[in-house]
Amino acid sequence: MATLYPFRALRPNATDAARIAAVPYDVVTTDEARALAEGNPLSFLRVSRAELELPAGTEPYADAVYERAARNFQSLRDKALVVDDEPSVYLYQLQMGGHVQTGVAACFSIDDYDRDVIKKHERTRRDKEDDRTRHMLALGAQTGPVFLTYRSSDELDRIVARGTAGAPIIDVEAPDAVRHTIWRIGGADRDALVAAVGRVPSLYIADGHHRAASAARARTEMRDRGMRGAPLGAGASTFLAVAFPHNQVQILPYNRTVRDLDGLTPDAYLEAVRERFELEPGPARPKRRGEIAMYVRGVWHTVRPRVGPGEADPIGSLDVSVLQDQLLAPVLNIADVRTDKRIDFVGGARGEKTLETLVDTGQAAVAFSLYPVSVGDLMSVSDAGAIMPPKSTWFEPKLRDGLLIHLI
Repeated sequence: MATLYPFRALRPNATDAARIAAVPYDVVTTDEARALAEGNPLSFLRVSRAELELPAGTEPYADAVYERAARNFQSLRDKALVVDDEPSVYLYQLQMGGHVQTGVAACFSIDDYDRDVIKKHERTRRDKEDDRTRHMLALGAQTGPVFLTYRSSDELDRIVARGTAGAPIIDVEAPDAVRHTIWRIGGADRDALVAAVGRVPSLYIADGHHRAASAARARTEMRDRGMRGAPLGAGASTFLAVAFPHNQVQILPYNRTVRDLDGLTPDAYLEAVRERFELEPGPARPKRRGEIAMYVRGVWHTVRPRVGPGEADPIGSLDVSVLQDQLLAPVLNIADVRTDKRIDFVGGARGEKTLETLVDTGQAAVAFSLYPVSVGDLMSVSDAGAIMPPKSTWFEPKLRDGLLIHLI
């Protein structure tokens, strides 16, 4: 069963929250971060992507970056952040248009992460772990939450509904029109949330595998160095996360573009696809699982495999696996999407028009629009102890950095 730890959050005051809140550090380039933070000295990107304040071309993993991050973090604490006076659990609600999801925000056990009570579905990269581990140690804080999900619980739903009936401590609308609302929960409802989460059999990392892995490494390094840690937090043996019920989580497709046809003419490429797939004119967005939309030469096609994978295989049956195994690898000679520079990925929030533009302007030769993976697919793969194919899920809306911070 999962373990939830209340903590004393370091957070923005209500006046400055909108200016502090920032997109996750790993969804923008340095240039994009610099543009977003321009004219806003309180932007949390000055902490999470501190290289934006250093000369162009600065290595993002240079010592100077972590030194600047720590200095900016302390400055922000002095100017605009407050620490709650008692350990609390928080409720974090995201609203994007008509979609609303509300999660339980607190600290979760790294021991649970190690024992797979908190389950993973993605491999992590050592260089990215190194970066966030150094960042956590330099700041003495976890500054961006991991996004978790769990199989929905009526008990938790009832407690969350009570908590969100009160006045929030933070309520801001981000520039992308997503509303971020946070409630602080203490007393009996806090204890009820801790007890209810303790009856959840498993939690699943939806987004933030590198943050979680880095928190585990930071804990080990602090222990090995004999570092005492901050007295205000839930301890370095926990990590900051927000857990949402599975029936509220929204996954969008993670689409693909390929820059060339590996020497094939468009006609020869289409013929090679027909040998493996049924091909017919179709919409830009697949209607159901088992169909892939392909855009080439200004036309959308619906693509269905002639030989389907077995449904018993939780990974091979995913459309992203079918695309890779039956088209990208054998037809376009893309063996490893992690390393091949000819393939690019487009989050589903950017829409099919983005795919069309990339092909029509010659930046790509072909684009693929996928039916989104379900939360059930993710859980099945995680329960099997397996790994999802790379770039197979795009969670939207995303949590913001800087609204809840855990001092370690």
